[in-house]
This record gives sequence, C-alpha cells and structure tokens, in this order.
Amino acid sequence: MLKGFMDRRSHEEAIRREGRLPPGQSLTEKFPVLHFGEIPQYGDMSTWNFRVFGLVEEEKRWSWEEFNKLPRTKVVLDLHCVTRWSKFDMPWEGVHLKTLIDGGFIKLKPNVTHCIQHCEYGYTTNLPVEAMLSGNFLLATHYDGHPLEAEHGYPLRGLMGAVPHQRQESDRYLWKGGKWLRGLEFLDHDEPGFWEQAGYSNSAKIWDEERYARRGW
Repeated sequence: MLKGFMDRRSHEEAIRREGRLPPGQSLTEKFPVLHFGEIPQYGDMSTWNFRVFGLVEEEKRWSWEEFNKLPRTKVVLDLHCVTRWSKFDMPWEGVHLKTLIDGGFIKLKPNVTHCIQHCEYGYTTNLPVEAMLSGNFLLATHYDGHPLEAEHGYPLRGLMGAVPHQRQESDRYLWKGGKWLRGLEFLDHDEPGFWEQAGYSNSAKIWDEERYARRGW
C-alpha cells in the first residue's frame, strides 16, 4: 500500500513538473464515478436517437446506427474534475463536433454563440461553441478501446478535457461534458445548465480554478 502511495506521488510530481496539473488538483490512477441521479438503463438501442436542433440550417436526428457511421476520431485527453481529481493520458474514441460542421453534417446559423448539451432525465450543461469546436471536446462512445461503461455515460457522452501538453483557453472541468447525451441545442445566447444553476462556475476554466460562481461556496 505504501509503495502504491509513493508511486502515485512520484507520478503526480512528474506531471506537475510538466505543467499539466491544474491548481488544486491531485492525480488519481482510478476513474472515479460522479454524477447526479440514476444511471439510465438501455435495452433496445433501435429506440435511441441523437438530436441536433436550435440555430441550425436543418435539424438532425440520428439513430444509434446512423451516429456510428459518422466520421470518427481517436484522441488522448487529460480529465480534471471539479472535485479535485485529475486523470491523465486517457484514450478516447468518438466524433468531433468540428468534424461534423466542417463536413457539412451540421450547418450552424451565423449568430450561434453557445450550445446546450441535453442529457437523460433533463440534465443540461452549457458551453460556448468555440470551446466545443476545440480538440479537447468529444462526443465520446469508447474509452480505452471499449464501449463506454454505463456509469461513465454509455452510449454517448460529451467529454470535456485537456489535450496533454497543450494548455488552452478551452480547457474546462469535466462536468462541462454531459453523460448520457441525447442532443445538442445551438443558441445565440448562454443558458446555464444544472450545476451552473446550483452555484458552480459558468466558465469552469481549470487553470484559473473557476470552480464556483462566488466565493464561499
């Protein structure tokens, strides 16, 4: 047990020296499970669909089969949770929103500024579109070569992380990607989501340690 603790501390210090550990965070070798509410149970995926709506030229609704035929990509991301754990060099697979827009699968109207991720049970979270078009946001279906486990967002989650060795303005805490994602709504204004309305930071920038909306929470 002591050896495991010392190994983790040594790894954490190495990551810190590389400038990859945000302020107030600690490295974890595990993959903690945190979410609000129950885990959805999916049976027949033929009834599942993913909706893109709001300020788009044409509303889209993809079945699970159709979604998995969209252009796919593999990325490695560091994840940083507002509860102060960080996990590094995590391999993911899914669909980049930028790829869908560049490929004409989604056509945004010129006045779009923000996107709301709509998840099961009415959960939402919000981001500026420019952050979702960065390399550290993914519509993720797989982790470490396998479909997502139920507690990590199967079948689809919005994933908000940080590209290793690339500190970017778009880096956000993990809650800015919603598990059990069912739709994206594009707007010309911002609308705070579930945790944002509960007192968490609306911007959630990890390098500025923007965890809560106001001091004292």
